[in-house]
Amino acid sequence: MSALMDVWHAIQAVATSADYYTLGAAILIIIISGFLMESVKSVVPVTLAALVAFVLVNFVLAMVHGSHDVEALATADWKAFVDLKMLVLLAYAIVFGVLIAVVNVIRSAVR
Repeated sequence: MSALMDVWHAIQAVATSADYYTLGAAILIIIISGFLMESVKSVVPVTLAALVAFVLVNFVLAMVHGSHDVEALATADWKAFVDLKMLVLLAYAIVFGVLIAVVNVIRSAVR
């Protein structure tokens, strides 16, 4: 039960710690991924692709809003990725996967 609570707290931290640009990018990527997904059976590869797209969009947002030194930004992002805890990555994957599946189910129901 403790492991589930750790995952739940990581999910809450992911949902509440982002700024508006990051949340907007995540919601946009989730909606697009949910609409492009063929069926709920393909939620895992679509989630992984959405997470990669989310990382790339965050990199571009960081270049636009902050540093224009691409090499330093890429190095800092790579170090942050290497230091990323698996629990946080799991929390992002769960949030993205569930929300992408919900968008796909709603799209299928409306159709």
